[in-house]
Amino acid sequence: MCGIIGIVGKSDVNQALYDGLTVLQHRGQDAAGIVTCDNDRLYLRKNNGLVRDTFHTKHMLNLRGNMGIGHVRYPTAGCESSAEAQPFYVNSPYGITLAHNGNLTNADSLKQDLFQEELRHINTNSDSEVLLNVLAQELHKLHKLHINYEDVFKAIHGVHQRCKGGYAAVAMITGVGILAFRDPHGIRPLIFGKRETPNGIEYMVASESVAIDMLGFQIVRDIAPGETIFISSVGQLHSYQGNQSISTPCIFEYVYMARPDSIIDGISVYKSRLRMGKALAKKILKIYPNHDIDVVIPIPDTSCTAALQLAHVLNRKYREGFVKNRYIPRTFIMPGQNMRKRSVRQKLNAIKLEFAGKNVLLVDDSVVRGTTSKQIIQMARDAGAKKVYFASAAPPIRYPNVYGIDMPVASELLAHNRTVEEIAEVIQADWMVYQDLKDLIGCARKGNKDIKQFDTSCFNGNYITGNINKEYLAELEQRRSDSAKNQGKAQDNEIMGIHNVT
Repeated sequence: MCGIIGIVGKSDVNQALYDGLTVLQHRGQDAAGIVTCDNDRLYLRKNNGLVRDTFHTKHMLNLRGNMGIGHVRYPTAGCESSAEAQPFYVNSPYGITLAHNGNLTNADSLKQDLFQEELRHINTNSDSEVLLNVLAQELHKLHKLHINYEDVFKAIHGVHQRCKGGYAAVAMITGVGILAFRDPHGIRPLIFGKRETPNGIEYMVASESVAIDMLGFQIVRDIAPGETIFISSVGQLHSYQGNQSISTPCIFEYVYMARPDSIIDGISVYKSRLRMGKALAKKILKIYPNHDIDVVIPIPDTSCTAALQLAHVLNRKYREGFVKNRYIPRTFIMPGQNMRKRSVRQKLNAIKLEFAGKNVLLVDDSVVRGTTSKQIIQMARDAGAKKVYFASAAPPIRYPNVYGIDMPVASELLAHNRTVEEIAEVIQADWMVYQDLKDLIGCARKGNKDIKQFDTSCFNGNYITGNINKEYLAELEQRRSDSAKNQGKAQDNEIMGIHNVT
């Protein structure tokens, strides 16, 4: 999960790109980057860290030009090197930069083909650099000194033919324009908008509608699965509907990833979470009609909307019993189990009077590894709760996600090969209730009934791209488990130590 943005304006776009990335900061807190174009010159700034820490006044002054793209990164592979920060750049042909959200499931074979057949060297472990080079090679095949939007669309058709997985990307061709495209299944979100200025129309592309709203742009529509839009440097927009499969957006965007004030594929994230709370409450009443819940308390922030509606249906008090430290990053996207464990009590503190002597129902959006859940339940008991029940607005996460969310290792998932009763025992809850998958799909689909299905692979193991097998998942586990991440971090530190000595 990452956040991407692109703007073609009538004046410098550096501040708008910065502001847009701060709105998308929840999608990635590991690194940030912006590249702008002024005529035939590119200006790039990227580094590890939050948006506010990456860009200072001197950097902003240097980001000149009326078009640019930006990125906030959350690393699915756990890499902490600034070399993996985006946007990426390749000089041939034309000078292309690219920012990407998602994951290519055939990145290894593409990387091999790019080197052996097309003599292109990939310098990082990022599949985003692979995607950029595939795009560059497809443009190179045109053998044209100057290109137009029809050439761009032809190149993207080739990209879709070669690349598998979930991807939404924005790219900039130096002096030519910005293109944005989405994988044929529409797994990862992408939307665009426009605004009128005295000098003409400006266009903006972003991962979520909230960024478009907050910058004063008017939402035009979501980019369709398999669609490409191209905005020239002078602000002319063209679109092309290429390879399209059944629209299958990632349902986890509505559960956790997206901001509640975003609308993705015509579905309000906020309303979908309200419906999740209602459906979950009905399930609790069905299983435990004589429950003794005194109070419903959300685990902030993503679960608050669902918990509020759940409390209303149960006719129980809703209280915010945990105070969140806003300066601790989201624990779900922290690399490494040790860091996640250390951050929970730094992140949350219990208000004891809301727990003392009560039977408490804790509500979370989902449960991934269970590390946070177990510690929070213990915090509730330490604060004086008599009983602690636990409810998840999402079904049990039993399978790896391979389309850009850091749930890659089945053995590290709490629900993998465990019953609900066993899960409750592990996290030390008095009882545990999960949302049914059918209900979750209904909660999202009610916002847009034109969408017939969602990517729900982390819940049921059905991978819609069809190229995921046991061998692929085994290789992914070796590469992306917490132990692999820790080993990679140690290697990075060793290399940095050598550099410091020399």
